[in-house]
Amino acid sequence: MTNTAILALAGLLLIAYLADIFGRRFRIPSVVILIATGMALRPILDASGAERGWLEPAVPIIGTIGLILIVLEGALDLELRRERTRLIAVSFASAFIGFVVCAAAFTWLLYRVAGLDVFRATLAALPFAVISSAIAIPSAAALAPRAREFVVYESSISDILGVLVFYAWLDSGGSIGWFEAGLGIGLIGSILVALVAAVGLYALLNRMRGHVRFVPLLAAIAFVYACGKAVHLSPLVVVLAGGLLLNNPQLLSRVPNLRRLHTPAYDGTLREFKSLVAELTFAAKSLFFVLLGYWTDLAHMADPRAWLVAGSMIAIIYATRLVLLMALRQPAVERLVWIAPRGLITVLLYLTAAGGTDLTASPFGAVMLVVLATSLLVLQAKRPGALAGPTALDRPPAAP
Repeated sequence: MTNTAILALAGLLLIAYLADIFGRRFRIPSVVILIATGMALRPILDASGAERGWLEPAVPIIGTIGLILIVLEGALDLELRRERTRLIAVSFASAFIGFVVCAAAFTWLLYRVAGLDVFRATLAALPFAVISSAIAIPSAAALAPRAREFVVYESSISDILGVLVFYAWLDSGGSIGWFEAGLGIGLIGSILVALVAAVGLYALLNRMRGHVRFVPLLAAIAFVYACGKAVHLSPLVVVLAGGLLLNNPQLLSRVPNLRRLHTPAYDGTLREFKSLVAELTFAAKSLFFVLLGYWTDLAHMADPRAWLVAGSMIAIIYATRLVLLMALRQPAVERLVWIAPRGLITVLLYLTAAGGTDLTASPFGAVMLVVLATSLLVLQAKRPGALAGPTALDRPPAAP
C-alpha cells in the first residue's frame, strides 16, 4: 500500500510536469489538461478496484493549501509604488463590481431554474462570482508587466471578497442584519490580523538562521490562515498582506523599530523563499486539479440543466466583464476580458455550501462545466496578436 501511494504521488507530479510543458508548448491551460487527465484515470482505476473514499476530505485540503501558495506567490511578485495607486484602485473596482453583478445575476438564475429559495440560491451563486486566482495568475504570466499586475490584484481581491461575503452569508442564515454585521466584523478583523501577521512574517524571514528556515515560515502562514478560517475571517487577506510586505520591505522604512528588523542577507533569503514557494505551488495546484478531475462524475456533466445553467453563467461572466472593462476605460480589453476563470476557489466554496445546506436541486455538473469552459477561454488572451506590442497598461500614467 505504501509503495503504491508513493508510485501514485510521484506519477501524478511527473504527469503534471509534462502537462505543464505540453500546455506551454501548445498554449493550452495546464489546468484543463490536469482535470482531463484525472477524468481519464477514473475508469482505469475504477476497473482495478481502487477506492475513492479518501478523495472527499483530500481534495478540499490540497485545494486550500494550493490557494494559499498561489496567492502568496502572486503577492511576492508585486511591487507597491506610488505610481501603482491608480492600478490598484481600478483592480479593486473591477473585482468588486464584477463580483456583485455576477452574484446577483447567478442568484436570480438559480432561483428561477433550480427552484432554490433566495438563501440557498445566493449561497450556491456566490462561488461562481469569484475569479479564481489559482488560474488567473498563472494565465497572466505571458502578459506585459502592468497587465499582469492588474490580473494579480483583481483576482486576489476577488478571492478575498468572495470568501468574506460567502462565509458572512452562510453564517447569517439569510438574515440581512446578521449578514451585514458578520461582513463588517470579518473585514475589520481580517485587516487587523493581516497587519500584525505580515510584520511577524517579515521579522521571521529576517531572523531565521540555519538549514531549516522556510518550513516554519510556511507553517506559520498556514496556521494563521486556519485560525482565521475557524473564526470566519478572510485569511487570504493575511496571505496577500504577508507576501506584499515581504516583497516591499520599504513600507516599514518610516517606522524606526521596524526598520531595524531588516538584515543585509534579506534579499538573498527572499529569492530562495520565492523559489521554494513556486515549486510547492506547482505541486499543490497540480495534485488538486488531477484529483478533482478523478473525483468528477461525468454523469453530472451530462445533465441538460447543468448545460443550461453553465451556458447562462458563462454568457453573463463575459458580457459583464466586457462592459465593466470598457466602463473603467481599461486598455487591452481584448486580452483582459478573457481572464475571468472560475476554478479552485469556486470548487472549494461550492463544496462548503453543499456540505452546509441542501443544494441537490442545483446541478453540480455546472461547476465543472463553468471551470473547464472559462479555463479554456483564457486561451483567447494568449493569442499571438494580442500579445504584440505595448499598450497603455505597460506605460506609466501621464503626468497631470
